[in-house]
Amino acid sequence: MLLAAGLGERLRPITDKMPKPLVEIAGKPLIEYHLENLKSAGFKEVVVNLSHLGEMIQKHLGDGSQFDLEIEYSQEGVEPLETAGGIIHALPLLGNTPFLVLNADIWCDHSLSFANLSLDKLAHIVLVDNPAHNPNGDFAYEFGKVYNTGENFLTFSGIGIYHPKFFKEFTKGKRALAPILRNAIDQELVSAEYFTGKWFDIGTHVRLAEAENYVSKIH
Repeated sequence: MLLAAGLGERLRPITDKMPKPLVEIAGKPLIEYHLENLKSAGFKEVVVNLSHLGEMIQKHLGDGSQFDLEIEYSQEGVEPLETAGGIIHALPLLGNTPFLVLNADIWCDHSLSFANLSLDKLAHIVLVDNPAHNPNGDFAYEFGKVYNTGENFLTFSGIGIYHPKFFKEFTKGKRALAPILRNAIDQELVSAEYFTGKWFDIGTHVRLAEAENYVSKIH
């Protein structure tokens, strides 16, 4: 699942007329990098959630055949449902087995080739070094384990694998992911990995320029 419903308010005025996933980096819409990576990793079916200017994303991507993928869309309406709310809304399209979720507004060279979830876990998240805009990190990490408290804090990358059961207690509606993750981490239901490759959160004009500078050099 690609999370593509956000408003992209900090990238205005660009996002007044274009949804953030279609903003180009090195001449290619951000969301296309994800689709190419997903295809390379062996994925065949992708769900994209839509809200702000979502019709532009759907028109651009179509049924996914140009990427050799099958794309379905989860329509959220005028107001985005936030991360967990968007996933819960899309559950009928996501099946009964673990699925990958990634934010469409990042650029990352993670291979997205994961082993499946451990039998005793309901989620697996990818953590990265703390960027300048999140210096204190989100979760503590040590040897494949993730904690809400500790010393070695890292930043959640926006990439994770979830079992549908992870969201089974929650009703539809606007809902953030972080509180659900924290509760599951306390119950030792979440595993993690530390990714040391390139990762950009395209949240502001400055970070967009940083990603553009890097990606244009390697492509």
